[in-house]
Amino acid sequence: MLLEIFSHVYRVGVSLRNGLYDREFLTSEKLPCRVISVGNVTAGGTGKTPMVVLLARMLRGNGYRPAVLSRGYGSTGAAPVNIVSDGVSVLLGPHAGGDEPVLIARSCPGVPVLTGPDRCLTGKTAIARLGADVLILDDGFQHRRLFRDLNIVLLDINRPWGNGYLLPRGPLREPPDRAMKRADLLVRTGERRGTPGETQSESNGCKDAEWIFESSLPVFRGTHRPSSLVSLNKGRSRELRDLKGRRICAFAGIAAPERFRGTLESLGADIAAFLAFPDHHRYSSGDLAAVAQAAKDVRGDMIVTTEKDEMKVMSLDLPAIPCFALRIEMTVDPREDFEHLILGVLTKGKAEA
Repeated sequence: MLLEIFSHVYRVGVSLRNGLYDREFLTSEKLPCRVISVGNVTAGGTGKTPMVVLLARMLRGNGYRPAVLSRGYGSTGAAPVNIVSDGVSVLLGPHAGGDEPVLIARSCPGVPVLTGPDRCLTGKTAIARLGADVLILDDGFQHRRLFRDLNIVLLDINRPWGNGYLLPRGPLREPPDRAMKRADLLVRTGERRGTPGETQSESNGCKDAEWIFESSLPVFRGTHRPSSLVSLNKGRSRELRDLKGRRICAFAGIAAPERFRGTLESLGADIAAFLAFPDHHRYSSGDLAAVAQAAKDVRGDMIVTTEKDEMKVMSLDLPAIPCFALRIEMTVDPREDFEHLILGVLTKGKAEA
């Protein structure tokens, strides 16, 4: 009951703020370059980071100079603008820069990554100091102070609205019916699964999503695909097929750890132990000792974690048992249509300049 009351209070606050922007009592600042936002309507778990990486690589491959702007959630960087990467070197570690911004920086050589609470300020810095001609907002759908030319919204194909409630009772960041009016392009992520035991609110949420997918908005399919298994112990990397039949101790501190477990199982791994930590968890030596003990207890062949968690454990003493990070990449289908739409927005910007 208490969470539901807080959810109603949250709804009033979000609706009031959005209403001020919709009626132009509050205005969005427009910067002298194109801006693409990647976001969602729920808290975490839809694959925003792999989408940002895909976009940054695609734009750079087409001759643009993109920069990624992130809030830097969970980081200790206190400056108004923190340059995680200047496009030449990664300048900050995961504590100061944030695990996701550092992951993006390491995954996108040549692409500047900046963090700070004011996206307008970080955007101006990226343009003036780092020569950016396209800005990508990581998790920027609700950040309305900066004008964007394209809003890409990611939705989980199974539970697009979670349990149908706003924070804190549910994962929704804002009422979806109003939010989707701001969307320009939808990407469905996750794997379709059965619905045993599904509640009525979850069922209705999926039906609402299918109605949206039948609307006039462009809709694409986003799939997370494992790409490699990288050693954290300075040993050799392994092929994905090496997971098949191995007894694995896995751990993750992400929004949807069950997806990570499912991915490992789909690759044939025998999950002998699985430790789930809170999203954006800052690991301690004690945490890794617990992981090592769990692996020992089940006689595991190896320890496997996510690439986001890799960023946060590399400065700690790793267990003696072979440790690996599973690298994930996103693919979007149909790829040609997706790229044509994105580049069309940027070409239009050049024509208007």
